[in-house]
Amino acid sequence: MVTTQTQLNQNSNVHQLMSDRVVLITGASRGIGAATAKLLAHHGATVGINYYSSEAEAQALVDEISSHGGKALALKADVRSPEQVNAIVEQFSEAFGAIDTLVINANASFPVAPFIDYRWEDFEAKLLGELKGAFFPCKAVVPSMIEHERGCIIAVSSGLSRYPDKGFCAHSTAKSGLDAFVKSLALELGAYGIRVNAVSPGLTLTDATSFLPQENKDAAAQSTPLKRNGLPEDIAGAILLLASEQAKFITGAYLPVSGGIQML
Repeated sequence: MVTTQTQLNQNSNVHQLMSDRVVLITGASRGIGAATAKLLAHHGATVGINYYSSEAEAQALVDEISSHGGKALALKADVRSPEQVNAIVEQFSEAFGAIDTLVINANASFPVAPFIDYRWEDFEAKLLGELKGAFFPCKAVVPSMIEHERGCIIAVSSGLSRYPDKGFCAHSTAKSGLDAFVKSLALELGAYGIRVNAVSPGLTLTDATSFLPQENKDAAAQSTPLKRNGLPEDIAGAILLLASEQAKFITGAYLPVSGGIQML
């Protein structure tokens, strides 16, 4: 009977980390974003699942979360457009209340190529896409966070922002800019009770890395102290940690989630 009661207590507490929180996740229809939406919803959050083109995947995720008793809403927007971002923030807030947590996860696609072959147009598109995808959602949600004197923003960066690899000059540069943006916001918004942090995934097995040859993935796993590649759920767990009140004195941080391949 003691074991049964303990299990009941654990089950009743499992949803409390994000209870009553309203979370907008950009680029949430699949990969890291989808894993984060499911985990935060499991812990009690109402989640806004932003997508750009993957409507079926986003709605399937909403249905899955709802089937487990959670609350979620699919929100179509190109996060590079301030008008579209403002529209989904208004829609989500009217339905569920003020957004208190923002996860910046939408990824701007880019070609992998040596610098000498890179076109400025592709480089510019990656930089602007990455930074617009952070700037406009923050501009849309921060005023309400300031009004309520609380908020949490978590950006999904990359280990390549500090440890570049061949062919990833645009990605490394864009994510480095995102890291600086996170630190700047942490400095400016801390007085309002708003925390801003970044998680830095190592090689993570998602659609975005499916183009990599298997031998590259295997080599990365063998170079990692934990001897495996990352999974979307690994990154989601770190986001949950930073979003929860357990991290209430952490801001301006850059948290590697890489199995130890990136140590600071």
